[in-house]
Amino acid sequence: MTHHAEHAADVAIIGAGLMGSAAALFLRRRGRSVLLIERGLAGQQASGVNFGNVRRQGRPLRQLALANRASSWWRRMSELVGTDVEYLQYGHLRVCFRDRPEVAARFEEYAREARPLGLDLEIVGGTALRQRFPFLGPEVLAGSYSAQDGHANPRLVAPALARAAGRLGAQVHENTTVASAEKAGEDFRIISEDGCVFRAPVLLITAGAWGQALAARFGEPVPLVGRGPTMCVTEPVPYCIRPSVGVSTPVERETVYFRQIPRGNVIIGGGLRGPVVPDLWRACVQPQNTLNQLRQIQRLVPGLARLQVIRVWSGIEGYTPDDLPVMGRSGRVSGLYYAFGFSGSGFQLGPGVGDVMAELIDTGMTDVPLEDYSIGRFAETLARQAQA
Repeated sequence: MTHHAEHAADVAIIGAGLMGSAAALFLRRRGRSVLLIERGLAGQQASGVNFGNVRRQGRPLRQLALANRASSWWRRMSELVGTDVEYLQYGHLRVCFRDRPEVAARFEEYAREARPLGLDLEIVGGTALRQRFPFLGPEVLAGSYSAQDGHANPRLVAPALARAAGRLGAQVHENTTVASAEKAGEDFRIISEDGCVFRAPVLLITAGAWGQALAARFGEPVPLVGRGPTMCVTEPVPYCIRPSVGVSTPVERETVYFRQIPRGNVIIGGGLRGPVVPDLWRACVQPQNTLNQLRQIQRLVPGLARLQVIRVWSGIEGYTPDDLPVMGRSGRVSGLYYAFGFSGSGFQLGPGVGDVMAELIDTGMTDVPLEDYSIGRFAETLARQAQA
């Protein structure tokens, strides 16, 4: 009989994406011992393949407390992780097209409501818009500009957080697939496919699109759907567009966004999403989605129309029915916590989620409101579906 290693700590975390890696780092900063368990490599899934928008505007107003907490960490990110993650605080611009004037009216209303919550937005239209952002196409009607936001390189952020957690003493176990996870007495007992045993009195599940399979093992299923974002990057051209720019519209195919990086390449995301096969770690880029994306981008910035696309990609993101994450305590099992299902808008929130979850686990409370994210909110719907 082979004797496999047993690892114990105060907190076990399953999933070393942005949320899990940040939580591991903040728990170590609070002096808690941590096991960070990841099936692949840190930041390999949605955390590493998303667009990289560090934006607060466009979120539900009740999420701004969490987004603001994250924002303060983004500003100190290089000192937090000890390396540059290409965070550029060059602003975030949301625009609307002329055929959607009702969106421009909503920009004004949102800006009014967001100001007392700590988010300053400037609404720009007409000649002022053209003067400041001359690259915008004639179809663009108005913009909402957030000077304190920006963008970062998602391929660098989660791995840097995981490495920083490791340097502070977190035990990081990559390439470790969880075969079973259960509560045994006071502790959670997690066994990997290769027979390693992990024990901790607290378990945090941050497994992204795979989070619901783990939650279901603890009797808390979530109706999570996997979707693949449509992403591409162009050849490099002279660097001239600093803010991250996106379209606000009720029509999904029009919701494109882009950012240019100092190397000159333009990264494009948004529009229609593609199918995913989570069990095979596969997300498909559909050519028609990329072509739609390029058509929409041309409406936004005609000058981008002539650029060559050099790479397309996707990833597996987990979406909930209300597009809000599952975040906070389990409704059924003491010592169990969740932070997953960020529905394609978790990148900016990542460091804030890690900070808030570490605070909640360490002190039992947090002043950031989490009621909207309770896992119990799906129980009624799922019970009704089961009876139907």
